[in-house]
Amino acid sequence: MSRWLFTAGLLVPALAFAPVRPGAVEVSLHLGIYEPKPQPVAATSLELEVQPDTRGRLDAELLDGGAAPGARGVFPEPYSNLEGVFTFRGGPTRTGGAFGRIPANPTKLEIVWSVQTEHGREPWFGGVGWTGEPVIVRWPAVIRRSMHKLGRYRADDGLTEVIQGSLDGHVYFLDLYTGAKTRKPLDTGNPIKGSVSLDPRGFPLLFVGQGIPEKKNIGLYAYELIDDTQVFFLPGRDASALRSWWGAFDSSGLLNRKTDTYVVGGENGLVYSIKLNSDFDPLGLTMKVSPVITRYRYQNEKHNAERLGVENSLTVVKNVAFFADNGGLIQAVDLRTFEPLWAFDAGDDTDASLTVEWPALYTGNEVDRAGLKGYAHARRLDARTGKLEWDRAYACEGTLEPKRNQAGIFATNVIGTGDVADLVFFTLSRCPGEKKGAVVALDKETGREVWRHELKFFSWSSPTALTDTNGKTWLLQGSIGGLVRLLDARTGKLQAEVQLVGDIEASPAAFGDRVVLGTRADRIYGLRVR
Repeated sequence: MSRWLFTAGLLVPALAFAPVRPGAVEVSLHLGIYEPKPQPVAATSLELEVQPDTRGRLDAELLDGGAAPGARGVFPEPYSNLEGVFTFRGGPTRTGGAFGRIPANPTKLEIVWSVQTEHGREPWFGGVGWTGEPVIVRWPAVIRRSMHKLGRYRADDGLTEVIQGSLDGHVYFLDLYTGAKTRKPLDTGNPIKGSVSLDPRGFPLLFVGQGIPEKKNIGLYAYELIDDTQVFFLPGRDASALRSWWGAFDSSGLLNRKTDTYVVGGENGLVYSIKLNSDFDPLGLTMKVSPVITRYRYQNEKHNAERLGVENSLTVVKNVAFFADNGGLIQAVDLRTFEPLWAFDAGDDTDASLTVEWPALYTGNEVDRAGLKGYAHARRLDARTGKLEWDRAYACEGTLEPKRNQAGIFATNVIGTGDVADLVFFTLSRCPGEKKGAVVALDKETGREVWRHELKFFSWSSPTALTDTNGKTWLLQGSIGGLVRLLDARTGKLQAEVQLVGDIEASPAAFGDRVVLGTRADRIYGLRVR
């Protein structure tokens, strides 16, 4: 693995086995200018006790010879020192999705560009589905210039690239500001429902999980972005899995930039820790990986294998990962040992990713196993023990026409910060029923509903917090029907809106005043907050 060091006024590559000279600092490159960055806080671990009933509720084991990651399981902070959004909801705590700030007192959402995807096969066609968040990156100049497939964009110091997976099976590469294609789309062979993830070190390494088997073997693919070629494939139909017949990866993984380890959950019921052994040569213009895979497998006596799938994206704080499955079982697992620390039964399918503001964990479930009618629960747990701290239930009702559609909470919640540090925001789908939805702001300490903004049509799209230059927080919310709203996060009042073509299931990513969001009508949109 190669690293870039800034030393004695020069930017030079240093091999991983070479000692780092005292006084050298890591840098990011912004429009070709080398800017020293503060050093991240050293990766420290959390020492949590295993709760007494955990092993009684879970039968868990580490496969592949019991090769526990050890210290490799501790994630550093911040997730990346570079500019951009590198994974679903921005990073390990899943509380982001936006980089930078928007102008103060925004009054308008405008469409700057739109790009048409291929139409794809029935019934998924093209465009972008759930969760469908793009990554956005302002490449360091030395990395950008190494990528042959960028063509003329290799020399474009102003390039900020959008990378968007689509239900048509392609990954699209676009200029954030113009929507122009920066390189030829990648054809992965199968529809992509989830969100792609990018190496937070700035290495040209892209991870793409597939949602539906169609033309190729389904699983997780990794591509180097120098020549846009596949360097790794993790089969979803894994013989080690208890749900081996279903190989989708809607989960967007996390890459530990200090230990070169990628963690991701599969819909086959396994959680993977992958030591990549990355070999990036910026002089020879090559990017290679030699993965060593460790699998975490578990069973729960209350749920059969059909309910073991992990569709949400793993949430991580230092060495502890949190995730839920289709049966509603929420777990905390120590990534150093893969010892389960606690388990909580949410009662129903939980596809929305969990969010953490230590030591609080927020989660919401669907109404699936309960039948068409039931309750979606917005909850706060103690992330250290799994103890329930509050529970707010919402009556919801799904539908059978024209096909079965569940109700409840599909969107990942947003934890308020700054001027809304007392609030957490949830988006409801078909609650109380029909096609209606709502965005609700709950008091973090009590779960009391502070405000509610009714949606004419329900939403699976995750709300995104945007902070303006005055420090005020706004919520961006897409919905079925194609309407995108900008809400005052303090009051829920509508500030601006824009109509797109097609239903919105995907979640947006934002970079400064620019927003990228796909719809089911074969479209990817570039928006601007004015």
